[in-house]
Order: sequence, then C-alpha cells, then structure tokens
Amino acid sequence: MNETTPSPGPITPLVDRGTKPRSILRLLLLAAIMIGTSIFFFLFQDRLDNEMMLAILGALAVIGIFFLVSMVIGFIAITPKSQSDPLARAFMDSHTEGVLVTDSRDRVIYANAAYGALTGQTKNTDVQSVEALLARFKDSSEAVYRLANAMRAGGSGQEEFRMVQPLAGGGQGRPAWYRLRGRPFPNPEGGESLLGWQLSDITGERTEQELVFKELQHAIDYLDHAPVGFFSADRDGGIAYINATLADWLGIDLTAFAPGKVMLRDLVAGSGMALIESVQAEPGLNRTAQLDLDLLKANGQSLPVRMIHRVTAARDGAPGESRTIVISREEGENRLDAAHAEMRFTRFFNNTPMAIASVDGGGRILRTNGPFLQMFSGVVGRDDLDRGVLFENVLRDGDRPSFREALAQAADKQGKIAPIDGRDPASDERHFRYYVNAVIDHNEETPEETAIIYAVETTEQKALEAQMAQTQKMNAVGTLAGGIAHDFNNVLTAILLSADHLLLSLRPSDASFADLMEIKRNANRAAVLVRQLLAFSRKQTMRPTVLSMTDVIGDLRMLIDRLTGTHVKLALEFGRDLWPVKTDLGQFEQVLINLAVNARDAMPEGGTITVRTRNVDRAESEALNYRGMEPGDFVLIEVQDEGTGIAPDVLEKIFEPFFTTKEVGKGTGLGLSMVYGIVKQSGGYIFPESNVGEGTVFRIFLPRHIDEAGDGEADGTQRSGSADAAMAVANGESAGRGAASPGGAAKAATEPGDLTGGSAVVLLVEDEEAVRRGGKRMLEARGYVVHEAENGVEALEVLAELDGAIDIVVSDVVMPEMDGPTLLRELRKDYPDMKFIFVSGYAEDAFAKNLPEDAKFGFLPKPFSLKQLAIAVKEMLEGEE
Repeated sequence: MNETTPSPGPITPLVDRGTKPRSILRLLLLAAIMIGTSIFFFLFQDRLDNEMMLAILGALAVIGIFFLVSMVIGFIAITPKSQSDPLARAFMDSHTEGVLVTDSRDRVIYANAAYGALTGQTKNTDVQSVEALLARFKDSSEAVYRLANAMRAGGSGQEEFRMVQPLAGGGQGRPAWYRLRGRPFPNPEGGESLLGWQLSDITGERTEQELVFKELQHAIDYLDHAPVGFFSADRDGGIAYINATLADWLGIDLTAFAPGKVMLRDLVAGSGMALIESVQAEPGLNRTAQLDLDLLKANGQSLPVRMIHRVTAARDGAPGESRTIVISREEGENRLDAAHAEMRFTRFFNNTPMAIASVDGGGRILRTNGPFLQMFSGVVGRDDLDRGVLFENVLRDGDRPSFREALAQAADKQGKIAPIDGRDPASDERHFRYYVNAVIDHNEETPEETAIIYAVETTEQKALEAQMAQTQKMNAVGTLAGGIAHDFNNVLTAILLSADHLLLSLRPSDASFADLMEIKRNANRAAVLVRQLLAFSRKQTMRPTVLSMTDVIGDLRMLIDRLTGTHVKLALEFGRDLWPVKTDLGQFEQVLINLAVNARDAMPEGGTITVRTRNVDRAESEALNYRGMEPGDFVLIEVQDEGTGIAPDVLEKIFEPFFTTKEVGKGTGLGLSMVYGIVKQSGGYIFPESNVGEGTVFRIFLPRHIDEAGDGEADGTQRSGSADAAMAVANGESAGRGAASPGGAAKAATEPGDLTGGSAVVLLVEDEEAVRRGGKRMLEARGYVVHEAENGVEALEVLAELDGAIDIVVSDVVMPEMDGPTLLRELRKDYPDMKFIFVSGYAEDAFAKNLPEDAKFGFLPKPFSLKQLAIAVKEMLEGEE
C-alpha cells in the first residue's frame, strides 16, 4: 500500500490519500523562473553594467528571503492544504457509518475512522478496500460482487448480508448483520470516477425486527386459535386473511390459501350476500353491523353464524376493506337457548326463497330479509330502511292503489287478502306477486307492525305462461289449418280430375279449352296455398336428405341476387367445417328464399343482406338460453338485414298464418308461417330478433346430423325446382313443391310412355264422393277395372266378395270407421303381397310411423292430377314383387 499523508485538523481520518498535482506545478514554476533568470544573466552579462547587475541580484535576494520567511511561518506552503469543503470533510470524518472511497482499480483513497472501527483496521497500513476485505468470506462475497459490478457499470445499489461473527472480531461467535451501499461519483481532480462505499452494522436493527416478527407471530397464533372466526376482505370482496378457526369450520386448507383467490360471495349461502352488501359506510367512515346468516362449507353444507361485520369507506365513497368476526351457531357451538332460538328464526327468515318485509300502517318498511334486499337491490337499500322508506317504492304507479287497499284490509285484521300482481318499476320485463298478511300478535320490538308482505318473482312463470299460450294458439291454428287443408285438398283433387277429364275430350282450338286451362291453373295456385298451410301445421310431405348448408346456400346465391335486385347486396359468411344437417332440400330452399325476399322488402332504400353459418355446440346452445330450445349440437343459419326493423307487438305475431304487414294483394301472410313449419318439421328452431330502425335477424338452428350405417338420401328424392319456387315468392306468395313418391309413387320428372292399365283390377277407397267418382272415371279411361269403397270396412267387404281378386288398392288415409293405415294392417293378414298406394293431403310421416317397418306402400300427395294418378298406379303395378 502507498504511504499516507494525514490531514491536519482536530478530526483525523484513518486514510486520506489525495493527489498533489497543483503543489508540484507551483514548485516547477518557481524552478523555471530561477533557471530562466540564471540563463538570462549568463547570456546577457556582457551587456549589463555592474550597477544594474547588483540591483537585480539585490531584488532577487529580497524576494528569496521573503519566500523563505513566509514558508517558515506557514504563510506560503509548497504542498498546500486540500481545498475541499471543511464542513463536508468534518461530516465524513465523524460519520457513524463506515465510509470508504476507492478508485476504479480498487485503491483506497479515503477511509473514515468508523470504517476502521467496523472492520477492525485501526492502522493506516492495515486498511483494505471493501472488495479485498469481504470477497474472501462466503457470507458476503456474492453481495459485494453484485454491488461492485453495478457500480462499475455506472449504477448504485445496496446489499445486506449476515456474517458468522463481526468483522472487527470480539463477537464470541455472535452473528452480525451488515448493510453495504455503494455508488460511483465524479473525481474532483478529473479522470475516472471514484467509488463510494458505505458500510453499517445493522445487527441491532435486525434483532429488533426479529423481536417484532416473533411478537407478530404470537399475535397471529393467538388470532388463529381464538374461539371465534375472523376474516378480512379487500374492496373487491376477495378474502385477504382468514384465521385457522374459521378455516377449520369451513374446511379450507390454509396451506393452499392465497389472499384474494377466494371471494366472500363463494363463502356465503343463499341470499346472505345481499345482507353483507347492504352494510355501507359513509365516505371516510366505518360502519359495523350484526348479521345472522349461513356460510358454506367446502363440502357444500351450511354453517349458521353470527357476524360482526365492519366496513370502511374511502374518502370518495368507494367501498373499502372489511373486518369481520364470525361466531358459530352450529349445534353445540356457543349455544345459549334464547340466543339460539333467535338465531334459528333469523336463519329461516334470511334463507327463505321469497322476499319478506314488514310494514307499519303507513306502509313504511320496518325490516326485511336478505332475499328482499337482493330482489329490490336497485330500489331499496339498508340505509333506506333506517330512513323509513315506503314499500310503495318497489311498486309501479298502477299497482299502488291495490297495495293501499290490501294494507287497509291488513290493518282491519282481514284474513283473506287477494295477492297483487305487479311489475318492477324500473323494468317491464320483471313480474312480481305480493302476498299481504295481517299481523295479529305484535311483539315488543315492533309494536307498530301492521302487515307482513311476501314477494315472489314470477317473471319466469309469466314467460312460460305466455309461451304456453302462444304454443297452444299456434297448435290450434295449425290443427285448424291442417283440417281445412285436408278438406280443401279433396275439393281441389276433384276439380283437377274433372278438368283433366274434360281436357282429354277437347282440342286446343275449342272455345272452352282456354277456360278449362284457367280453371286448372287457378286450382294449382290454390294447391300452393294448401301446401303452405300444411307446412305451417307441419303436416306436409318432406323428403329429408343429408345436406351441407355451405353447398345449399352457395347454390342459391345467384338466384337470391336476382330476386333481391341491384340495390340490395348479398354477403355470405360461411363457418368452417360445418356439420351436416338432414332436412328437405327444396323446403329449406323455400325458407332461405322467403327470408331473403322479406329482408329485401324491409330495405326499400337498399342495404345488405348477410347470411352467416357456423356450428353451435351443446355448451353454447345451453348458454344462449333460448326459451323452448333443448341443448344440443346445431348448425346456425342467420339471415340479417339492415331494414326498418319489426316492432315488438308485431314480432310476436309474425309466424301466425295470414298475418302480414304488406299491402293488400302483395302477400298472403303465409310466407313466415311456412318457414316456421318447415324449420319445426326439420327438428330445428327459429328465433327472430329485431330493433326498430336497426334491422332484423332470423336465427335458424338445425340439429347436427350424425352419419349412421346405411344412411343416405331417400329413394326417389329429387331436387325441387328452385326457380319456380323463387318466382312464386317474388310474386308475394310462398313457393310450393310437388312431392315425390317412394316405392312406385309419382315422379314429376319422368312419365311412362304407355299409361294404360290393361286388365289390372284397382280397388279405390275414398270417403269423398267427388274424388272417388273422378278417380274411378279417370282410371277406367286408362283401361283399368275399378271397384270403389267408401271406407276401410267397405273395402274389406269388397275384397271378400271378389275373393281377393284385386291387383292394387288406392286408399285415402283419413276416413270414417276404418282409416287407410288400419286397412293396410288388416289386408296384410290375408294378402301380405297386396300392392297399396296411400293418397293424402297430410305428410307421409304423419301416418307411416304407425305402420309396420316392413310394410310396402306408395304415396301420392293430394291434390293430384289424372296423369299423376295414372303414373303412380302404373309404376306400383310394374314394380318388383
């Protein structure tokens, strides 16, 4: 180590190695002056006279003598004192913490006496830097290494470490704690920065902290094992602390407990949280309340408790933290007979599923239970009860007269008071029923009690009642529509058969030929209306096939574009990997076309129709919570417009037959009814949603189809004529679709060249005389031998008379005495191979499900023409045995 130069003064540092560049410069300057003077005299001595030489030498001698005398008395110093601030030097020298200054190469520049005392280095020659001293101890080496690296990088820091014994020795094995701080600072003489170290002994501080921590541990231990529970919750309701007693009662594992992870609402049973939330403090103040309620154990059981709940409010009024003492009222816990009886009543009072309030004769609320505060949380609070809030505040203006009358009856001790049905004053969607009971026996606490009021929310019940009424109305209308359609089909069938018969005997040039064609054309238009009624009543014939909605909608895009016009844009948003569905292709095309045309009509100024598809799994469908929809996997098809929207009162009726908002002559009112029936008959659901002025969206949920072995398209199923359907819709009507018939039924696309029947014998069973007579005449014209019967019983008698000499039976489905399906079952007993064709205006599925699985039959939907009847009979006769 370098030699040290002690600094003079009353306080002496342990080491003060200052740099001396300025003192050396002064000496060099003085030497330079003297040398220069000598050289001057040597060079110019010949030019100077002796007198001048003597004068100059004299002056120099005087200056030299003055310099020497001044240096002796201290007026001039060759090595002057440091020019640093004496106050700062005095402060650093006398600092109680050890201070050390080193350069970048860890050479000691300054160390105060406290540093020597802390490290046991009392001599200047013994002083070591912090790094040299502490790096050799494993307890401190890492801390010093981190701090030194930080300081050389231009930063500062602090480290604390524990030594087995003090650095100065003499601790007799007693451990010591030290705090080491460090930071770099500029060198006042220039050059690289210096490093300032500060070392202090914090053993006493740590000892005090350990004592405080032990006392805190004792306090926590006392609190944990207290005979009552305790918890603290933050402003968000998270449990910040819970003592061991309460955790044990609730079955909470404290080893896995983390502050804020368990919420207070998760620990409270029933409506008890409403009671807790009702305790609110004024801004900047505290409020304490006593609550009787149930907590939830980890196993789901209830724990009856009494809570002393204290809440703190922030100065801005925001909810603050809470502290709560919990007293268990479980059987055998802190039980006092009177208190326990009161506790049991309070538990029942707060855990009842209905809201309860007691009122005085003026209608002021005296007390309530938790469910009441929860049910009317936006109207009545705990503070309102203290101010004597009126019960009428939870009633609408129109319901208040009925309440006042019921309260007057209660004051008169009447026993039977009619309940009051009302709605939430803040929302028309919430319904309530209020039961008012007179108070007969008054207690000492509330002698002014006049009535007890029980409030039950009936929103769900009202919604179910409305849904049931709507369903019953739709079913009734559907049944009526189906019955009308059945009878009307018979009339249309007779008209079509008669028209066909007359057309066979006329030439196109005949005067009446055009009139007959007009009759037939209008009969076919009436048949379209009948099919719409059958679609609504879900009794139309459907041929379901497995479809991909992406393909179906993609194929219809150009057609819908033409129907909607140039001022309306069509946007398609297909979901990825759509599940297959099973429905009738032609029928569902009608659904999309009807919805698209309705959307077009709702946007007279133009806009965009958006069709979206995506999958909806069971969990999502359950979360949607659409009323009446069973959870499951669905394919969702949305048709959305940007039109005028639909008013709520109109939205409730849009699926009803013949209900329309269009002008007279521009719609039949059956379009959406047919859409509803087709979706329902496909096993799906349809839900409209609309806001006036914002547009409407129809959401169709079709059930996902799971492929099974042998599953495929039904025999004879054909794609419907979408263009014909679209043109009908575009003209304000719903499209119709001729049904195909499996197993020898009529096919619209093919017709045998020869429709004569030869010698085949046909038994025609039909209760409608006009249809039976027309069908017999048409078949006989084709060469068939036709026997007729009015119902199934008569048909069996005809078969018996003919000894079964019948080739084919053509029978209506709905007939008096014995219907068609019963007739088929009876025929199978004696004639199992008898060929059979059903004719009906109802869907095939409506009766086929009641037939044996191996039954073979054809189907011809009403109304039908002569050609269709002849084709059906011909194909069934020529079919395989």
